[in-house]
Amino acid sequence: MREVWGRVVRLLAADDPETGRLVRLLLSLVLAWSLAAAEPDRVPALLWSALGVSMACWLAFVLLDGRFPRVAVAALAAGSAVAASVSGSVEPAPTVFVFAMLLLFAAHMTPSMAAIAAVTATDLVLMVGSLLWWEQPRSAIVVRGTVVMLTVLFALQRRQYRQAQHDRARAMALDERTRIARELHDVLAHSLGALGVQLEVAEAMLTERGDVEGAVARVRRARALAREGLVEARSAVAALREDVPPLPDALSLLVTEHRRDHEAPAELRTTGTRRPITPAAEVCLLRTAREALTNAAKHAPGEPVTVEIGYGEGAVRLVVRNPYAAAAPSSGHGLQGMRERLALAGGTLSAGPSGGLWEVRAEVPE
Repeated sequence: MREVWGRVVRLLAADDPETGRLVRLLLSLVLAWSLAAAEPDRVPALLWSALGVSMACWLAFVLLDGRFPRVAVAALAAGSAVAASVSGSVEPAPTVFVFAMLLLFAAHMTPSMAAIAAVTATDLVLMVGSLLWWEQPRSAIVVRGTVVMLTVLFALQRRQYRQAQHDRARAMALDERTRIARELHDVLAHSLGALGVQLEVAEAMLTERGDVEGAVARVRRARALAREGLVEARSAVAALREDVPPLPDALSLLVTEHRRDHEAPAELRTTGTRRPITPAAEVCLLRTAREALTNAAKHAPGEPVTVEIGYGEGAVRLVVRNPYAAAAPSSGHGLQGMRERLALAGGTLSAGPSGGLWEVRAEVPE
């Protein structure tokens, strides 16, 4: 029983709260109640026929909306028009049908604004004509017309809100897809490009010079590049899935790996109040720290490195420092790629000598 209830709760949670299954179930109960409450002696055959057609249109909408939404909303519009044509009778059932079906039609995302305006105008004309036919007072015409307009305006306001939410979600999804494409492109283009160059040089050494030792060295370098590219790809995928640990923990892991792999002193410092940041900012800072540590190991092997992460007012700052005597700016992809990545995230990057040390400084807004 608990499992069944859990499925029901999940189904309702995933449903549209305004036009979904629960709303349709409640409206179906209201429409059925309005038919059951009608007094047979006051309901002529014409009225029963109209109500039967409207109910059939409603059931068609409920059954067809999932697969054929255009047909479903057309049935809804037809049902509201039929009910509006007999809404001038003394029975409240036709009026209930009109309001319920027109409310859901105007709130539905399928019909256009022109279709909603046309159906609303048609229902109003039919309702006024029906009220005049049944000789209802003019005040009833004004009241019901006003209620119909307010109902449609409310439904349109909710429809507009839901459309804005949908557009926002779609824009966020497109931004995320762009970020994923950029991450994978950076990793694969850099790694595979360098790998291809090493293999081409190895082939030239073997075929043109017969330099086996040089070719073997190039192949070993290509293997190392492939291994580094695999690590980069896994890191990028983990970051995109947001499976990476918090930024200070991830930086601590990078520093520990640098200390172990290069047998060089490395230290991590954290300033400010530690807090979560956006995945895009985290990816930028982690990739910048990795690039800076790689450059430190290449240009200043065995020298101490300090990595500092600082949480400021509305921004997070990363600073990597190592001795300048043997350091050199990164060339090629390196820090230039990181600078472009940070710029896309609204951040900045600078690299150069500072106080006798080589300093890489990156800052991104939260």
